[in-house]
Amino acid sequence: MESLLPERQFSQKWHIKGLLTVVLVILILFGSGQMTGVSTDFSWDQFWQILIKMTQPDWSYVSAIVTPILETIQMALVGTLLGTIIAVPFSLLAARNIMKNAVARGVIRFFLNLVRALPDLLLAALFVAIVGIGPMAGVGALTVFSFGMISKLFYEAVETIDDGPIEALTAAGANSIQTIVFAVVPQVFNQFLSYFLYTLEINVRASTVLGYLGAGGVGLYLSQTLSLFRYDRTAIVILAILVVVIIVDGISNRLREALA
Repeated sequence: MESLLPERQFSQKWHIKGLLTVVLVILILFGSGQMTGVSTDFSWDQFWQILIKMTQPDWSYVSAIVTPILETIQMALVGTLLGTIIAVPFSLLAARNIMKNAVARGVIRFFLNLVRALPDLLLAALFVAIVGIGPMAGVGALTVFSFGMISKLFYEAVETIDDGPIEALTAAGANSIQTIVFAVVPQVFNQFLSYFLYTLEINVRASTVLGYLGAGGVGLYLSQTLSLFRYDRTAIVILAILVVVIIVDGISNRLREALA
């Protein structure tokens, strides 16, 4: 017996929904540009001049950015580590299966949501105003940013653990600290390390942008070369950032695969 294939509708055959969606998005973008007064003027001559200058990098500038690149990596490491240390107790207090008091848990989660609402660029600007231009501002901004991000990931991981070991230790008379150390931490330790490495990847990228605002690192040199129209040196900074990001991402991915 021959099986009959169902006949597709006209809209499915010609992908009407998809085409209408594309047209709608284009109309929204065009309308938004008209409403906000975005200009369509574009100088191709200037674009090609900048591109030609960037294709001729000033390789002698490499030695000048080695120290800022190392400073950027140090900022990301220290900021991520400090943010993680602060986030651990808050994530435990925000977890539903650890903190039974709904009011206290709600207050802690509201505070964590408030911290996460602050973008990293705003944090960098605030810390530059507080401590001045330099790596300390970058470390402070990355610490707060890491704290907000990691705390949420951590308490969500804690809420997914098996409650059996917790109940067994509680029945045996263990206190809260002993329960956390011997029942909670072993179940989420690998996830914690994976989240730490993931946040470190993000912070390495973010630290280059924060430096553009004066928060130390190689981003400051990116700002200087652009303001001086030294696009040949800007190309060196961009290439250095690209190499660092690729190396850090590769190492982090290998370590997280090993932890999985």
